[in-house]
Amino acid sequence: MPTQEELFEAVDALLEEEPQLPPPAERARLREAAGITQARLAKALKTTLQTVKNWENGRSEPRPPRLQAYQRLLQGWAAKHPTPGTTPPVSAPETFTDPAPRPQPVAAPSMAPEPSAGPGTERPAPASRRAASRRPARERPVANIAAARYQHGPLAVLDGAGTAYGAQGIVLECPATTLPELVEWTLTESHLGAPRLHRAGKDADPLIVLTAAAAVKLGLPERLEGPEARRTLRLPDDHPVVKQLTKARWKLTRRGFGPWTRIYRPATDGRRRCVQLAILPWDALDTRSWPGAADLTAAQLADALGLYATRVITPRGSTAVTGLELMTALRPPTRAVRDTVGGAWVSGHNPGSLGTDPVDPAPPEAPPEHPVAQGWEGGFLDEEVYQWVRGVDLLSDAECLLPYAIGLDINTAFLAAAARLTVGLSGPEHVVRPVFDKKIPGCWYVDLSHVDTDPRLPSPFTPTGERPEGPAWYATPTVAYAQELGCDVAPVEAYLRRETGAYLDPWHDRLKAAYLDTLADLGVTAGLTDTAFLTAMERRRPTDPALAMVLAAIKSTVKGGIGKLRERPQGRHYRDGERWPALERPTWRPDIRAAVIAKARVNMHRKMLKTAGATGLYPLAVLSDCVVYPSPGDSPLDFLPYTTSGKPLPGSFRLGPSPGLCKVEGVAQMAWAVDLMEQGYNPARHIKDGVDAVLDEGE
Repeated sequence: MPTQEELFEAVDALLEEEPQLPPPAERARLREAAGITQARLAKALKTTLQTVKNWENGRSEPRPPRLQAYQRLLQGWAAKHPTPGTTPPVSAPETFTDPAPRPQPVAAPSMAPEPSAGPGTERPAPASRRAASRRPARERPVANIAAARYQHGPLAVLDGAGTAYGAQGIVLECPATTLPELVEWTLTESHLGAPRLHRAGKDADPLIVLTAAAAVKLGLPERLEGPEARRTLRLPDDHPVVKQLTKARWKLTRRGFGPWTRIYRPATDGRRRCVQLAILPWDALDTRSWPGAADLTAAQLADALGLYATRVITPRGSTAVTGLELMTALRPPTRAVRDTVGGAWVSGHNPGSLGTDPVDPAPPEAPPEHPVAQGWEGGFLDEEVYQWVRGVDLLSDAECLLPYAIGLDINTAFLAAAARLTVGLSGPEHVVRPVFDKKIPGCWYVDLSHVDTDPRLPSPFTPTGERPEGPAWYATPTVAYAQELGCDVAPVEAYLRRETGAYLDPWHDRLKAAYLDTLADLGVTAGLTDTAFLTAMERRRPTDPALAMVLAAIKSTVKGGIGKLRERPQGRHYRDGERWPALERPTWRPDIRAAVIAKARVNMHRKMLKTAGATGLYPLAVLSDCVVYPSPGDSPLDFLPYTTSGKPLPGSFRLGPSPGLCKVEGVAQMAWAVDLMEQGYNPARHIKDGVDAVLDEGE
């Protein structure tokens, strides 16, 4: 007899082969039966009349987000107006089931600190092994079969007593005493996992987070010790736990058994069997990305990780790895297409994605150790973040007499730069003496040393802020900004990509929503006045440490994901010219990383230039997305430019929660900042509570 899980997989496979929408003629019938005109439907879906006509005559298909809205409308009409000659069901099922069900919105979980369990404290009673939740299963709304498979959420935190804590108060009893038993339980009984984020993608593998007690109970060492960084350490192949998995015919990925481990069996009949482990005592949750994780109980940690998984994606490693995986999950490289010869469904390229094959960069785009850069003497692209300090001799007496130095931090600057950014989807093409076109992504060899810029501002063309000394390689956003400043650019040569697209747009949209929703949970919402925003930002940290941790992880996902696009070789035994594993990923794209950073840097310069023109104030220093200004008061309201109507000056630094707007990084005495500058230090690196800032770009 087939198992329930096997039947679910078979049904899902059939659903994926069916169209998402009814035939065009049925769409028109349902609309006419409801008495709605094509024009009214177009207005409701905020599209054109001709587009609706195309949907109903089969010339085109709707795309997200209109696809989901149109589908929902047709489902409602189908329930009210069934095909003539049929009897409406008592409880109308979903006629047109989406093969990639979207996760239901999850309200922000309560993350208030729980009382520690003392000797007389009763443990929460775990539910049965097969079904566990805070309410009876019959009360849980189940939209379709695929959603039922993941009714207990994306992940669970397992303690040493065999209790697995899921998000939103779910508690499961896990009887496993060995790792193979844990994997089997997770795949067959836990109902953990998450639906795919794109209809052509894959569902997220269930994640089990092991506490120190759970790791020891399963036979794992409490700590990984060795001469290298703990995140690079692995269990040896002859460890008893690895032997147990091998004997049970489970496999490990090439990364081996480390802090983040994937245990799987090769897919058969399209059935994926994979479980991911995160081992807390092995530093799976880096304190820089997940601050305070060690202070949370298992239930609180499950809530926090579950919230991150719902708003971003189920964690799959470090936040840098997760940021990169999110790009692929939202833009899968392939999709099902109809074979024009046999009519069967086959795998084909998904438009707008990076495809399945890795693409080598142009020599100037590559890091010096890359194989294509060996012997290259034509210079390299140097699109990095700002690390600039204004010369002390350029400070005026009036500036030095101001009492305060205030650091402004751009909210998720890389994320703001990724919005509507056109990047290359294909390999580079070498062109001699091209005509510059800001719509074509690539790198250009051009002389920008003659462009006049104010010495009190950093140069927009170099990360050091120094004026270029001659021709150099620049990404398209940098050259476009030079043109915006009035420079007549004349590239000598270029490496261009002709196939282009806004590859990062879905990634930007999802992370932006996650960032703003989490800030809102902390009391920082859109629409606040500048004064109210500053007050809300001051109060947010002590309000809920777990939510603050999730917010930090989202920001780290942005920076790390962009940095991973140019992951460098790791290990002491690497030699220049050798290929390293990251190069085999289609998402190893240093040109995309360079374009994002270049756009973030010129965005910063544009704001500094606008602020200088309106206020006469110039920055003291810049470090990545933080800029320090002299100020007559201890608030940015004392120096930021506003219009006569009291609104922030367009194009300048503006306070607010959205990506690209800014918040206060720190406030210090002006004398302190000048003293650092005289010693050759960057005040922007130290202005946040006196802590030395670290540039984290995911590499």
